[in-house]
Amino acid sequence: MRTICAGLLYGALALGANSALAGGFEKLQVHAAPKAPAVTSFVTIDGVPMDLSAYAGAVVVLNFWATWCAPCKREMPGLDRLQAMMGDEGIEVVTMAFGRHNPMAMEKFWDRANIENLPLHRDPTTELAQAFGVKGLPHTVILDAEGNEIASLPGEAEWDSAEAIALLEGFVTD
Repeated sequence: MRTICAGLLYGALALGANSALAGGFEKLQVHAAPKAPAVTSFVTIDGVPMDLSAYAGAVVVLNFWATWCAPCKREMPGLDRLQAMMGDEGIEVVTMAFGRHNPMAMEKFWDRANIENLPLHRDPTTELAQAFGVKGLPHTVILDAEGNEIASLPGEAEWDSAEAIALLEGFVTD
């Protein structure tokens, strides 16, 4: 029954989400069926190996960004507010610096943007980004509680908007 409900939810979102959302969500691509990622490993800001399985059980908003990316600078405070609002409701915002980034530059970016609720992770080889089809920045991938990709959004969005919260609540209640 859960599988049928999930299929119906994904199908409905795939058909209607692109035209129904504003705030940067017009480009949201909801997949008809969840897709298992080919690569799930990355490192923390300190270089400690990690895996997306550490977030199992939560819907993950996986955001690829860079310190030099102007749209990323605009988008990050909204992601921080989203984590503060929904972190206790089954949502985990996971930020992933794309490519080689100096950890000090990453921390400086966080300080300037007053980011308080988000982890600092890196994808220095860009293998994780490539596995998710990242072509430009910012790029956000939504993973279900089992770690499967259920949606993707190239470009900037207002992640603390009512549209984003409603969308993510729909994924959590699945």
